[in-house]
Amino acid sequence: MHLAVTLVSPDPAFIPAAQERVELALPAVSARAAERRLLGPAALDIEVDAALRLAPAEILKAVRQAVDEALRGLAVDFAVQPAEGRRKALFIADMDSTIIGCECLDELADFAGVKAEVAAITERAMRGEIDFEGALRERVGMLRGLPTSALEQCYAERVRLNPGARTLVQTLRAHRVRCVLVSGGFTVFTRRVAEAAGFHADRANRLIEDGAALAGRVGEPILGREAKLAALREEAAKLGIEPSAALAIGDGANDLAMIEQAGLGVAYRAKPVVAAQAHCRIDHADLTAVLYFQGYAEDEFAG
Repeated sequence: MHLAVTLVSPDPAFIPAAQERVELALPAVSARAAERRLLGPAALDIEVDAALRLAPAEILKAVRQAVDEALRGLAVDFAVQPAEGRRKALFIADMDSTIIGCECLDELADFAGVKAEVAAITERAMRGEIDFEGALRERVGMLRGLPTSALEQCYAERVRLNPGARTLVQTLRAHRVRCVLVSGGFTVFTRRVAEAAGFHADRANRLIEDGAALAGRVGEPILGREAKLAALREEAAKLGIEPSAALAIGDGANDLAMIEQAGLGVAYRAKPVVAAQAHCRIDHADLTAVLYFQGYAEDEFAG
């Protein structure tokens, strides 16, 4: 069985040590490094041959665990996956705390003077401790009466693309990958973020306005965990591909279903429940790690 082990770090100095640790750990799971390819200054691809002593899924699990243990204590992210089919045809991304560096609802709450209360609910919802849909209604209700001018101010002052986001999306677009932003947040933000990063389309919830202020309600049905999964399946069907040919990334519990369903599910600076279930994590590097995980070299990057 041919696997690809990709190592990515914010610091090139960590890669040689990471490579050595990984290659020393592989024989314990009946695998060996065959070829190596430097994808960028701090990104290395290792082609791995694994003996077919177990079912493919079990081999993959064993190699991932071995690599994970080998890299503990190093600021290095990694992905372990079948070498074939690494480059995906569909990219589905969460927005808040993934493509951008904030939670828009928490920032809006700051303008309403209730950020601490709202952020506490957000944290519990993203950890999967409470129902997302109910938590969203509760938080939006706390914004009732907030002037709609705060939406523009919030976007202008608080919303920024995370490092590597635009390069990630622009590179995928250049390689004919459909890119869709799917958020449990709000269309007033996703439209602009999608345009700034270069997504083909966006899906999100709708804040209901009452004259010049927010009504404290969100449009139904709410786009949450199941709706994100449905978006992945619908977009894949439009392209005539299986979910296994899709890539999904997110950080919260409402992203987990689409992350598990995708061929490559990535947890970005994620909550523990998501990090534990995703196929790979990005805890240290920027979002261009997603490109390296798919085997793109830095000279193929766009944007």
